[in-house]
Amino acid sequence: MKQIVYAFLITLALISCNSKDTSKTDISSKDADINTKVEKLLSQMTLDEKIAEMTQDAPANTRLGIPVMKYGEALHGLWLVLDYYGNTTVYPQAVACASTWEPELIKKMASQTALEARALGVTHCYSPNLDVYAGDARYGRVEESYGEDPYLVSRMGVAFIQGLQGTGDEQFDENHVIATAKHFVGYPENRRGINGGFSDMSERRLREVYLPSFEAAVKEAGVGCVMPGHQDFNGIPCHMNTWLLKDILRDELGFDGFIVSDNNDVGRLETMHFIPETRTKAAILGLKAGVDMDLVIGKKVELSTYHANVLKDTVMQDPALMTYIDKAVSRNLTAKYKLGLFDSEPKEIDPETVNAGREEHREFALELAEKSIIMLKNDNNLLPLDLSNIKSLAVIGPNAHEERPKKKTYKLLGGYSGLPPYYVSVLDGLKKRVGENVKINYAKGCDIDSFSKAGFPAAVSAAKKSDAVVLVVGSSHKTCGEGGDRSDLDLYGVQKELVELIHKTGKPVIVVLINGRPLSINYIAENITSVLETWYGGMHAGDAVANVIFGDVNPGGKLTMSFPRSVGQVPVTYLERPDFIGSGKGKYRFSDKSPLFPFGYGLSYTTFGYSQPKLEQAIISQDGSTTVSVDVTNTGDRVGDEVVQMYVRDDFASVGRYLKLLKGFERITLKPGETKTVTFNLGFDELNVLNQEMKKVVEPGTFTISVGSSSLEKDLKQASLLVK
Repeated sequence: MKQIVYAFLITLALISCNSKDTSKTDISSKDADINTKVEKLLSQMTLDEKIAEMTQDAPANTRLGIPVMKYGEALHGLWLVLDYYGNTTVYPQAVACASTWEPELIKKMASQTALEARALGVTHCYSPNLDVYAGDARYGRVEESYGEDPYLVSRMGVAFIQGLQGTGDEQFDENHVIATAKHFVGYPENRRGINGGFSDMSERRLREVYLPSFEAAVKEAGVGCVMPGHQDFNGIPCHMNTWLLKDILRDELGFDGFIVSDNNDVGRLETMHFIPETRTKAAILGLKAGVDMDLVIGKKVELSTYHANVLKDTVMQDPALMTYIDKAVSRNLTAKYKLGLFDSEPKEIDPETVNAGREEHREFALELAEKSIIMLKNDNNLLPLDLSNIKSLAVIGPNAHEERPKKKTYKLLGGYSGLPPYYVSVLDGLKKRVGENVKINYAKGCDIDSFSKAGFPAAVSAAKKSDAVVLVVGSSHKTCGEGGDRSDLDLYGVQKELVELIHKTGKPVIVVLINGRPLSINYIAENITSVLETWYGGMHAGDAVANVIFGDVNPGGKLTMSFPRSVGQVPVTYLERPDFIGSGKGKYRFSDKSPLFPFGYGLSYTTFGYSQPKLEQAIISQDGSTTVSVDVTNTGDRVGDEVVQMYVRDDFASVGRYLKLLKGFERITLKPGETKTVTFNLGFDELNVLNQEMKKVVEPGTFTISVGSSSLEKDLKQASLLVK
């Protein structure tokens, strides 16, 4: 009997092995099949057809049956760049999404966006933005980032790409599209907070801060496309930088997809960087560096570089250039085959109605907005408001309400936003929430980008005749976003004066920030009782704010960006190396060096207690691993979410390094009195340091493992790990 059982088990094992081998064979067979088809198609194409295939939205080639690969943006919902159809779901802006500290939510958002993209015939999206925010909020594109920490940006980026592209057998199927990791690399690292400013940095900073998110995108998520940055990198523009695009991206990281230029940027090698003297030379520099597709929004011939007018004669005179063209075209064709575009007929699309029925997407946009809200301050537990104690409520401020625009999109959704079928403002949300029970007194007070105080008297009047005030200020697409760089970080216009005036009425004031960048809001932080950071909350922003204000939702978001006390403090980030703080020489004279609100910070309507972290093993070998666990208890009387954060410091190493680095986080929900144990891994990925040879190694010595509710030392509890 034992022999029969033994033989049966062996047979099962062989079947299992054969099954696995077949799976691998199927994958390689599929790739080989695509390669064969691409080579055959390439051999049939004329030079004109090849050059045409190297532009975004390359027209369908009817002679050879090559389909269009239509592009769009997908940062926080689908946006067809030159069109506003009014039926796409608009989720919270990227900075808000990251504030949830819940990658699975970002993955779900991206998967829903992919469905809406496919419904409109879009199969290639220029998202996500994997730029690590460098701590300088003068830079207007801060809102597109997932934060100032490379690990956090990596986790959010991988989740987004997996949601948009799909994984396993579902990757690039009929429900998914190709993602584009941008902007490769170090884009926010400029000296003046200016979009597209040059980036000068050491290789160490590149590898420690900016490269990890792209490495994760390639190695973990299998991103299909990468977009270089506008800027020059250490003197070499990214779009002609073979060290970045070939040596690092392709050879080192193993990227095998296609590279699309940022808008006009191959041509800008001539017109912005002034390196080549002609567009033809610019095109050749881009080709040789490995840029496969020329993005020129609107396809203006005078701005194009991968165009027959520019390239054809030169290539015919120098046939050696065909090697680069064939590589570029083959990568672009491979993407179309992977997407299944050759196997399906183009559908008739009615953009006005195609996504109209996505109610589950709209509902999820609300959940995402609710989970992204961060409570920065709540003295005397003013929030949540008790409806039974409120008879009238003033809603004041330039960001309290926005009417449906006649064209383009709302100013309070953030950059790279489509046009949703509706937008719920804070005023709308509060009216809906209180119904007939509370009288709403609304006054705009001022405009976001104006210095007029004509609306002040009406705002004061609204505040005085109300039991409490919800004051909504911040920024908008007029003062933030791409091209919205600023030289200071105070509230723009007369908003601060409006806040001061309303505060002086003596009424309880809740400030709601709707904005895209960290702001130096010292007066608000010092004087206003309750402050909510909501960023750009998407199409259901107002519903989310109302639900938090009245306690239907307990805020659980955390900051992914440190807030500066003044513009003179930037860059401000928790990523700091040791300095002379102990001797007093590492401080600003006459001002506080610490951020106004730190990375990882956020309050709740309940409270949480942390146990001392416990290591599974306190001593491990250099190639070993262990875990650290902490018990978190809800010590208050409300259900609430807490984001448990783990930071690692190599106490003594062969090179300088940051005081601590985020290496793990988990958002948990706890009932009053409930305790949960949260466990994090500690191994090579968490403990390695980039040594003097620029190699990742785990060095022997002690490590401080910190676990808690924010990056502040007072919010963390430590354990010591020894690596032998």
